Amino acid sequence: MASNTINLETIMDAISELVAGKVAERLAGSGRDGGKIRKRLLTVEDAAVYLGRTKEAVQHLIAAGKLPTVKSDRRVFLDIHDLDQWIDQSKCQ
Repeated sequence: MASNTINLETIMDAISELVAGKVAERLAGSGRDGGKIRKRLLTVEDAAVYLGRTKEAVQHLIAAGKLPTVKSDRRVFLDIHDLDQWIDQSKCQ
């Protein structure tokens, strides 16, 4: 009977370690997509895909001052938080 108890304890310890490892992996991956860091700044093209709009439509929103941009040298980016805020503000009640 003692050998059964030792085997059961060994199995339970192994299962506990596996579960703990899986939980740690998931926690380490939180805030990320598939283990990759989610981009905060998007190009106009990426923002268009994110919004389900055309590149030209996003450019019009930028020109109209409806979407703020982040400029780095000559490159233009959109903050994903601003896109989410625009979506929330554009919802109909």
